[in-house]
Parts: sequence; structure tokens; C-alpha cells
Amino acid sequence: MTVRRYAAIVLLLVLAISPALLLAQTPAQTPAPDPNDPITRIKDEGMKRSQVMQTLSYLSDVIGPRLTNSPGMKRANEWTRDQLTKWGLQNAHLEAWGPFGRGWSLQRFSAQVTSPVAIPLIAYPKAWSPSLAAPLTADVVYVEARTEADLEKYKGQLKGKIVLTAPTREVPAHFDSQGTRLTEKDLLALADAPEPRPAGGGRSGNAFRTAQLFTNAKMRFFDQEGAAVLVDPSRGDGGTIFVQSAAAVPPAPAPNATTQPRGTPSYDKNAKVIPQLVLAIEHYNRIVRMSQAGEPVKMTVDLAVQFQDADLMGYNTIAEIPGTDLKDEIVMLGGHMDSWHSGTGATDNAAGVAVAMEAVRIIQALGLKPRRTIRVALWSGEEQGLLGSRAYVAQHFGSMQTQPQTTSAVPATGGPGTNAMGGGAGNGNGNGAAAQAGPRLVKKADYDKLSAYFNLDNGTGKIRGVYLQGNEGVRPIFRQWLGPFREMGASTLTIANTGGTDHLAFDAIGLPGFQFIQDEIEYDTRTHHSNQDVFDRIQAEDMKQSATIMAAFVYQTAVRDEKLPRKPAPGAR
Repeated sequence: MTVRRYAAIVLLLVLAISPALLLAQTPAQTPAPDPNDPITRIKDEGMKRSQVMQTLSYLSDVIGPRLTNSPGMKRANEWTRDQLTKWGLQNAHLEAWGPFGRGWSLQRFSAQVTSPVAIPLIAYPKAWSPSLAAPLTADVVYVEARTEADLEKYKGQLKGKIVLTAPTREVPAHFDSQGTRLTEKDLLALADAPEPRPAGGGRSGNAFRTAQLFTNAKMRFFDQEGAAVLVDPSRGDGGTIFVQSAAAVPPAPAPNATTQPRGTPSYDKNAKVIPQLVLAIEHYNRIVRMSQAGEPVKMTVDLAVQFQDADLMGYNTIAEIPGTDLKDEIVMLGGHMDSWHSGTGATDNAAGVAVAMEAVRIIQALGLKPRRTIRVALWSGEEQGLLGSRAYVAQHFGSMQTQPQTTSAVPATGGPGTNAMGGGAGNGNGNGAAAQAGPRLVKKADYDKLSAYFNLDNGTGKIRGVYLQGNEGVRPIFRQWLGPFREMGASTLTIANTGGTDHLAFDAIGLPGFQFIQDEIEYDTRTHHSNQDVFDRIQAEDMKQSATIMAAFVYQTAVRDEKLPRKPAPGAR
């Protein structure tokens, strides 16, 4: 018997005697996903038949910039309402809030250096800047001032001039990529973040107050001196212009005051605003250097705008997928639809709006039957301070209200209702001195009906997890819900807060409001509030992933037996 024949016989004997032996050594196969499982169906619809990019393109390319109360914003309100209705959502409508103030839209703009040489300029006007009566050609004056005393040397020199208002800035080379994704180290740091501290008062301190007082004094000086146009440098470079709202001329403080009286926003009908524009830093720096070299510079600026004063109210777009046995309870999702005007508001925040719309389209298209009513909200006024979402939350759910002053006639002997020194709510002298109670939560009828609100507003990057906003109770729930999306890169939960967008309106009154963790991509470096915030900077696969995950989270919130856990309310009445 040859060796080869012997080996063949042995192999046949092994197969005949113990087939299970080989099977036991075969790696276990992952079971195929159940095609009837709702999450499997959501993933299939969201990743293979997505309409998110079509929605995003119409909002950013066709409708374009959507400044609050502008014609673009109103068109976006109406188009999203009609599109949601077309997809089968119910009760689609525009809900007013405000009054906000006047709308603003750009009709015509150009800027160039005309002398001593012709230099076409990369520039954009600030929102709510007024028109120039006619194209203006004027001398350029560079105001180099860091204190109010420095301004005095320009007295009598600014009338009818185009004023460069700020110092130059060095423009370093970019050796690192402007587009980034969260690394494993970044995600681990988020996962290990400590419990968030109570909300503070934001930026404060003597240095900030001093800088703000000087900025306001400088604006009043430009107004008093009759400056025709104010020019700021962009914080971006390479032709990227970051531009937001014009500043209104602030009121003068009282003598010896250390704080600035509340000013009027530039969108107020009564605001006094000097025409203002933002110039590419490289062009700004060149003009300053020409001026410092003793070369007289002239610029020509043409600026024509239109204010919309007929309707001063703002509007949110609202639509619903009705629930079944728990239809009186609510799950919400959304993003802000308003944008700035130099780009088309693609990453900030047509991306979040298109994702929220796609999430409800997925649920509706699959015929899924949520137990709770799913309500999508597309906000306006976010860029001016979360105005649309805050107004909606106050109207439907509740608000923090400062209680009126109270007095007490309780004798200074201590006892019920007194402070440690007696004297009721007063200062302990028994004279019933007035005291200001802290803010308390005043609930509306729907406060206890909301399970959660989910928001997307950090650009085009895919979802990597969720900010828990200090709500530890949802961690095990969200951990389970992220399981099917781990292979898509979404697995991180952080107890940390994140700010600057509409979930804060809900969180502020103790309602579960969540923002998803997203990859940065080019958000802060290139697109946020800039002329580069356009459709071509959008990442399509990231948008599909985000819409799919948002749909899954919203659906599971809508069908679970209990509403999501809440943090302790900040104070209820």
C-alpha cells in the first residue's frame, strides 16, 4: 500500500466515524439578520434607498440661504411642510413665534480696490446691514486703536470713509488637514468625561467686560464720526469668509457705569446700523500694509439689500406621525433650518434638517406603527439664540420663571417660613424686607407627555454616539440601541453636555434632550458660518448613516413601554 493510498483511507475513516469532529472546529456563523426586525428594515431603507441628499440639495442649492425671517426662510418653511405632507405625515403646519423682527435679503453686492491699482476683493456684507444709496467710492482709513484714547486721533477723519476696524492677523500655513474624524483616543476621552458641572454664566470676567465696553465705544465713535462702511477681517483664510450679523450702534452707558446697557439687535426695526462687511484676511492685510506704507487706497462698494417688515413673526415647521395606544405621548426630533447668508447653509444646518426629515420618511415609508406620536420640528431663530425652539418649548412644555418679589411680616423670632436669622424672607431685621425668589419651573400640559427630543446640528459628520447631558439613566438603553450600529462607527456614550443648539431648550427645563456626537470633518475649520458652507462639502454616506441611526432611536423611543428616564427637574410648580 502506498503512503498516498494509506492517507486517503485514514481520511475516509475519520469522516465516516466522526463528522461532528470537523463541524465542531468550524467557526460559528453569525445568524442572518431577521428581515422583519424593525431595526434591520430601518437600516436597509436608510442605507439603500435614501433620499437625504435630494432633500439636502433642494434646501441648500435651490432654496439657498435661510436667514431667519428672510424670503429664503419662509420658502424653506413652506417647502418642508409640503414635502413632509407628501411623504404622508400629518398635521404639517407652520407654527408662529415671536415677534422676531424684520427679515433681510441681499439684492446686490460687490467690493474692490480701485486705486492705486484694481484689486477684486473676496468679501461679504454682514446680515441686516443697510443699503448704500449708490455705489460708493471712498478713501480707506485704517483705525489702529486698542483704547478709547486711541480713537481720538481719528476724530474728524472718518466722515464718508471706508474704515478698516481691526488689527491685521498673521496667516500661518496649514500643515495639518482641515478635515478630521474623531479618533479612538478622542472617543475614549468622551466616554471617560466626568459628570457635567451645573451650567454657569458663560463668558465673563473683567477682561471680557472691558473688551466689550471698548467694542461698543468704538462703534459709537464710528457712528458719531460719520463712517460710511465698516470693514472687518475674516477669522478664516484662503478665501473662506466667516460672516454673521451686523452690529447695531449701542446706546451710551450712564456716566461712570461699568456695564453696557442692553442694546438693540440689528434685526429690530428701530436698530441703527452702519453698513458692514467682512473681507478675506489676505486682502485685508494687504490693504492695511499699503496704507501703512503711505499709499492712499480707495475702494468701491456697491450694496443693495431689502428688508422684510410686513410680518415680524418667526416660524417653525412641525409635522407628525400619529401614535397608536400611547398617541398622547410624544417623541420629538429635529434641527434648525435657519442659516447665515454667505453660503447655502448646507452643513449648518440643512444637514441636520435633511437627516431629521429622512428619519421620519424612513419610518413612514416602512409603515412602522409607533405607539407614541413622533413629531418632527424644524426650527428658525437658532442662530440668534435658539429663539424658535425656546419659544416652542415655553408654549408647549414649560419654562423657568423668576418668581415675583415677596415680603414678610413675620417677627424676627424664627419659625416656619423664616430664614436662619428670622424675619421671613427678608434680611433678618423683622421688618419684612423684600426678597427675590429663584427661578422655578412652571409646567404646561404637555410637560409630562414628552419622552425625548433628538437633535442633529454639528455639520456633515456621521454619528459616533450620544451626549447624555448628565442623564445617567438613559445609558443602558442607548448602549443597547447603539449595538446594531457599532460596525457603522457609532458606539460612544458620554455623560458630558454639549451646547449651542436646540436640544438645550428642552434640557433647560428638565426634559430629555439629546444631541448626537458627530465627526468634525471641516465644520469649525471651513464651513461653520462661512461662504464655504455649501452642498459640495457634504459627506453623503455620513448623512445616510446619521438618518438611519436617528430613525432607529426615535422609533425605539416611540415603542418602548416607558418614557425615557429624566434628570431631576430644576424646580417645579
